[in-house]
Amino acid sequence: MSVDLREVVRKYALQNAALHKGSANPKAVVGKVMGEVPELRPRSQEVSAAAEEICAEICGMKLEDIVAETESINPELLKKTKTEKKDVMIELPNTENGVVMRMAPGPSGPLHIGHTRVAILNDYYVKKYQGKYINRLEDTNPEKIDPDAYKMIPEDLAWLGVHVDETVIQSDRFEIYYDIARQLIDLGQAYVCTCEADNWRKLKEQKKACPCRSQTPEEAHELFDKMLAHGFGEGEAVLVVKTDLEHPNPAVRDFVGLRINDTAVHPRTGTRYVVYPMMNLSVAVDDHLLGLTHVIRGKDHLNNTIRQEYIFKYFGWKKPWYHHYGFVKIPDAILKTSTVGTGIKNGEYSGWDDVRLGTVRAIAKRGIQAEAVRNYWLDVGMKDVDIEFAWDNLYAFNRQILDPTTDRYFFVADPQTVEITGIDHLEECAPLHPDHPERGVREATIKAPVRVYMTPADLQSFQERGTVRLKDLCNLKWENGQAVYTGNDHAVLKEGVKIAHWAPVDGKECEILMPDGTVQKGVCENIRAEDLGKVVQFERFGFARIGKIGDKIEAYFTQ
Repeated sequence: MSVDLREVVRKYALQNAALHKGSANPKAVVGKVMGEVPELRPRSQEVSAAAEEICAEICGMKLEDIVAETESINPELLKKTKTEKKDVMIELPNTENGVVMRMAPGPSGPLHIGHTRVAILNDYYVKKYQGKYINRLEDTNPEKIDPDAYKMIPEDLAWLGVHVDETVIQSDRFEIYYDIARQLIDLGQAYVCTCEADNWRKLKEQKKACPCRSQTPEEAHELFDKMLAHGFGEGEAVLVVKTDLEHPNPAVRDFVGLRINDTAVHPRTGTRYVVYPMMNLSVAVDDHLLGLTHVIRGKDHLNNTIRQEYIFKYFGWKKPWYHHYGFVKIPDAILKTSTVGTGIKNGEYSGWDDVRLGTVRAIAKRGIQAEAVRNYWLDVGMKDVDIEFAWDNLYAFNRQILDPTTDRYFFVADPQTVEITGIDHLEECAPLHPDHPERGVREATIKAPVRVYMTPADLQSFQERGTVRLKDLCNLKWENGQAVYTGNDHAVLKEGVKIAHWAPVDGKECEILMPDGTVQKGVCENIRAEDLGKVVQFERFGFARIGKIGDKIEAYFTQ
C-alpha cells in the first residue's frame, strides 16, 4: 500500500497542535506516524524533516482553523484521553498559624532557571497560606560573591512575581553566629580543632574522635577567642559542631561550623571578620531566629538537614517542616556563575542577559514569560524523584500565554526575490491578531513591478509543487519559470495548496538573535512602535521579542 508521507504527517501534526493549544511537537508527531505506518521507519530522516516543516507551517495557523481541519480529517483525532490529573502541589502540614518560608541564594550572580523552582514553590505556599516570604542572601563565602548580585537577585525575584516581605543578609549577622558558637561550647557540643584537616577527616571516617574533641569548654573558649583575634592562620583552626561519631553516614559525623579566611576581602564587610560561618551553622541559626516554619529545598541538602537538626536538638528549638524535592538536570543551559562571570569579563558573553545563558535575565530578554516559568514548576510540583527540565514544556506554557496576545507579522529569512506576473498591483490586508480585529490590520500596496520575498525553502517548494498561497495576499502558480497570479480564493487550501509566508521588498531589514548565539538575517514587515520591547509572532517562523526599531529591526528569538 502506497503511503502519502506528508498527508499522514500533517494529520498527526494537526492533532498534536489541536490538543496543545496550537503548538505542535515534531518529535511527538514522528512517534505517532511511525506507530501507524511502521514501514516508514527506514525513512526516519525524511519523516523527521517533514514533521519539522509541517509543524512550523501549522504554528502560524489560527487554533480554530487547526481544529476545523483536524475534525474534517477525523473527529476522533480530537478526543483526548481524559485522566484525572493529580494535584502535585501537596498541602503543607501545621499551617494553622501561617507559614514563614525563605529563598536562600548565594550572591555569586543573578538567579538562573534552576533557582526559579525553589523561589516559585515557596512563593506559592506563602501566598496560599498568607504567610511571610524571606529572601536570605547567604554571603558567607567571600570568594564567590558578585557585588552586583545583591541588586540583581531581588530584581529577578520581582520579575518572577515573587513577593518578598523581608530581606536578610548573612554578612550582617556574624556576631550572632559567634554568640551561638559560644553557647554550643558551653553546652559541650562544639570544640576548636587544630588538627590537620586530612587527619581529622580520616578519624571521622574511622568513627574515632580527634584529640581536640575532649576539650573542656574553658579550653575551647580560649581557642575560639584566639581564632577571632587573628591568632591562627587560615586552615590552622576550625570550630567543629559535635554530632554522633557512630552515625552510619560519615558526612554527618562532626561538621565544621566556622573557619578562618584571612585573605579574602568581603564586598560588604571588608576585612572586619576573618572567622566565617559555614552553611550548616548559619542556616540552622537563621532558620530558627527568623521563625522558619517550612523549608523546601533540593534533596542534595538531605545531609545538611540532618546536620542542622543537631543544632536544633542541642538548643531545644522547634524544627521547621522539611521537604526535599528531586534533582533537576537542566540540559542545553549555561548556568554556572563562575563560568559566566569569567565569560563576561573576557568578552565571550555580552552580559548576564546574554540569550545563550540560562539566567532569569536571559530568558526574560528572549521573551519567556514569568507566568510560564511559574506554571511549569507548579505543574512539576514537589516531586522527590529526579527530573530533567523540559524546555519544550516550558515553551508550551509560554505559547499559551503569548498566542492570545501577540501581534503577527511576516519575516523572511535569507530572502529570495520573486516577481509576480499577471497583475499590476497587490493589496495586503492582514490582521495584527486574528482573534482581535479591534487591534487593526497590516496594510500594504505592492505596485508594479510586483515583487515579494520568499524563503529559499518556500520558493523551492513552490517551484516543485507548482502552486502556492502567499498568506493574506494571493495564490500563485509556477509556469514557464515564472510566478503567475491566479487569484485570491482561500478555497485552494482544500486542494492541498501549501501556504507560504512572504515579506515586501520595501520591508525592514531584520536580525533575530537566536538562543545559540547565531543571527538569523532577513526582511520583515514594518513593526509598530507599540511592540518595542514586546514579543511578536513572526508567522511560520516563531515568537521573538523586539529589542530595537529603527532603520533595522533587532529581535531576540523566543521559541
